[in-house]
Amino acid sequence: MSLTKNERLDRLPFTRKHSKLLIGSGIGWSLDAMDVGLISFVMAALTVQWGLTPTQTSWLGSIGFLGMAIGASLGGLLADRWGRRQIFAATLLIYGLATGASALVSSLAALIIFRFVVGLGLGAELPVASTLVSEFAPSRIRGRVVVILEGFWAVGWIAAACIGTFVVPSSENGWRWALAIGLVPAAYSMVIRLGLPESVRFLEAKGKDAEAEKIVRAFEDSPPLFSSSRIVQKTAEPASSSPSSAHSDSSITSIWHSSLRSRTIALWIIWFCINLSYYGAFTWIPSILHAQGFTLVKSFSFTLIMTLAQIPGYAVAAFLIERWGRRSTLAAFLIGSATAACFFGVAWNEATLILAGCLLSFFNLGAWGALYAIGPELYPTSVRGKGTGAAAGFGRIASIAAPLIVPPLLAWGGMNALFWTFAAAFVLAAAASFVLPELKGRTLS
Repeated sequence: MSLTKNERLDRLPFTRKHSKLLIGSGIGWSLDAMDVGLISFVMAALTVQWGLTPTQTSWLGSIGFLGMAIGASLGGLLADRWGRRQIFAATLLIYGLATGASALVSSLAALIIFRFVVGLGLGAELPVASTLVSEFAPSRIRGRVVVILEGFWAVGWIAAACIGTFVVPSSENGWRWALAIGLVPAAYSMVIRLGLPESVRFLEAKGKDAEAEKIVRAFEDSPPLFSSSRIVQKTAEPASSSPSSAHSDSSITSIWHSSLRSRTIALWIIWFCINLSYYGAFTWIPSILHAQGFTLVKSFSFTLIMTLAQIPGYAVAAFLIERWGRRSTLAAFLIGSATAACFFGVAWNEATLILAGCLLSFFNLGAWGALYAIGPELYPTSVRGKGTGAAAGFGRIASIAAPLIVPPLLAWGGMNALFWTFAAAFVLAAAASFVLPELKGRTLS
């Protein structure tokens, strides 16, 4: 029996074509992270330069996430209609231009408007990129490949921390130069448009079999990246053995179909909780440290050190996700995040503060990597972009609220109350992760 195009992709080794797709998408991902990370340093700098109140600062942090919530939902829908690659490139162009333009503003209102537009592009891009990479990755290493993609987020956030540490405090206009660097994604969008392939599953769903066949052959002809790799001979699994068989029907058009409803609810809960805790903490950490008496430069330096711990977090998650499975890896990193958040809330000196921040970065970003690996596996091709985009969009509601709840929580109970709130959200997300099916090594439906 002849293999389908997707089965042919699944049995391939990790080729040079795969690495080009991963790196190309990963650079776009890291540019996203750089943009999101920069605003935390800009917030701290403008609080000093423009004399912003905590409420004004929190709105500056939240408005981009409002745009991301809308963009994530729209991006998934558009990716299912127009293609993963097209929307990926368009979103990079939108947020790159808006970020560059925001460097020229002279008022808080104008900066907030541009940050909203930036958020639209960022929110639409993230679930589209993970869906594109997931649909090409061989099933036996799909989780690891998507976690490595998510690991590029750490590269971008570290770049943001370096820019925040060395560029933002350098002059009164340092924050403008930092935002101007955000024009880079606009240029990179052309690379994405011209250099990356469209999803074979999407092309087949649209009846473009010839184009899909051409792409599959290109991957088959591409040499393995590692000399010991070879094509895996495997037979199709019986439908009854696959946890995803209940929703493999291409006629499914809703993520609320009876076979998908419970996993959609669980995924939304996880996205909401992890967004609340991550963006509530990391958007405010430079400002919180400055408010605690550290200089702006020292606050930024501490944040840079904490950010460096993101890379080993992703690396460990990438290793464990194909050993332990998706659910166990995600739950373990979420529990670790909860523990680190509690530790950060009671840190008593510089050393323990930095250690707690590094642990929070390590576990939190490892959890993000596992979450992005799980999402695309839960849905059939017909609603995969919609499913991942809708979950991300719902999660962005929490990221909107997160910067807004920080000032009142700090005023009410200090660091302890704030970070125990984040810890509780991580625990709830860990519980929800066990509702999801374990799909390690399964072929995407």
